[in-house]
Amino acid sequence: MNKQEVYAFLKEKNLDFEITEHPAVYSMEELAQVALPYPEADAKNLFVRDDKKRNYYLITVKGDKRVDLKKFQKKHGTRRLSFASADDLMAIMGLIPGAVTPLGVLNDEERRVEVCLDRDFLAEPGKIGVHPNDNTATVWLKTGDLIALISEHGNTVHSVQIE
Repeated sequence: MNKQEVYAFLKEKNLDFEITEHPAVYSMEELAQVALPYPEADAKNLFVRDDKKRNYYLITVKGDKRVDLKKFQKKHGTRRLSFASADDLMAIMGLIPGAVTPLGVLNDEERRVEVCLDRDFLAEPGKIGVHPNDNTATVWLKTGDLIALISEHGNTVHSVQIE
């Protein structure tokens, strides 16, 4: 799904969402320069894999958090984790670096990616901001709606606490 297809899909699902168009951003530092309506709900996404390239995870956290992959691995019982390659990102989710988003999981035909969503996104107001498979916009929607979309697609979603 490209950006327009994501918008059409969200409308088809009858979900409430808002769109903020902005220049292309490739990092949280660049995004911090953009005027966003809900900066506290913005998500940072890490696409990682285990050392055997068997298991892929999308770790989605609040934008101001740092993720220690060693701690994450230990806490969640995974094999050693490292960032997945740009080739894996394109092959599995059809995304380029800088456009990583939970909505990219909807392109995961083999349902290989497990989504690990920061539990803080579930706290009031329960909103999350993610790219629509393109880093020139942010879509704001209810966290529960995002979880339902990913689960309905057939990918596993874990609610995790990231310190």
